[in-house]
Amino acid sequence: MKALLFTSLMILFPVTSHANETLAPELWLTTGFATYHFQTDQHLRNDNAGVGLEYRLSLNSKLAAGKFNNSDWQTTRYAAWQYQPIALGMAKLGVAIGLFNGYPKVNNSGWFIAAIPAATFECQRIGINLVAVPTYRDKLHGAVSLQLKLKLL
Repeated sequence: MKALLFTSLMILFPVTSHANETLAPELWLTTGFATYHFQTDQHLRNDNAGVGLEYRLSLNSKLAAGKFNNSDWQTTRYAAWQYQPIALGMAKLGVAIGLFNGYPKVNNSGWFIAAIPAATFECQRIGINLVAVPTYRDKLHGAVSLQLKLKLL
């Protein structure tokens, strides 16, 4: 039964592997985020303006760093590694693992580590990142955020 379920999932959602392919370096300029919060009854910022850079290490991996105005009306700086091994059409799915700061209820706005589900859609020189931020107690507000990006190299 498990083998049948696994086989069915692989047919429906094929995972592509590019282990032997090489990729020219890519540098992307990123914006802040347009955010939809799950907790709509709170006074949270949905326009999370900012700027950042992404550098692609491989077809499945990239580094990202930048800053944005967060949902708590503070400035957040971040440095993250994104690993996206699953390709579904134009989408790449995976996780962003990084260091973040600027959230008043988390370490008094200090640095913390987080892992966030992330999807990327890229077409030639433009793209978007879509992240799902889980609600964490009363410290982080759950949301879905969209980030625009432009390829520089």
